[in-house]
Amino acid sequence: MKKFSLLLLLFGSFLFAEVRDLDIASFEKLRSNGISVIDIRTPKEWKTTGLIEGSHPIMFFDAKGKYDLQAFLEKLRGLGIDKQKPFILVCRSASRTRMLGNYLSDEMGYRYVYQLAGGILNWKRHNKPLIPFMP
Repeated sequence: MKKFSLLLLLFGSFLFAEVRDLDIASFEKLRSNGISVIDIRTPKEWKTTGLIEGSHPIMFFDAKGKYDLQAFLEKLRGLGIDKQKPFILVCRSASRTRMLGNYLSDEMGYRYVYQLAGGILNWKRHNKPLIPFMP
């Protein structure tokens, strides 16, 4: 029975290859275990609200909604993130991370993409600390 449950769990992860939401507690647990946090907002947003400590600011969509996928992927690789290594995406409200995360999972084969549910707004609602963005 245990083998069957394990197989179901593993098989299920292949069927549902999409970005996974993390509540605040789950986010903090994964982050404390060394999972990289990638903040995909714009520099203006980083300056306005600050960053979650330890996160890596790597803009994906610019202020006009344009993006450079190859440049973004290159920066991920520079952090040691590949298709088998888990990471967490953060944006303002989780709408951009949902789009990007689903694309990375569904189209590019990244297996362990997470996002902070509700984004930085949710983080702030829970009175969690932010640090200033230093370019």
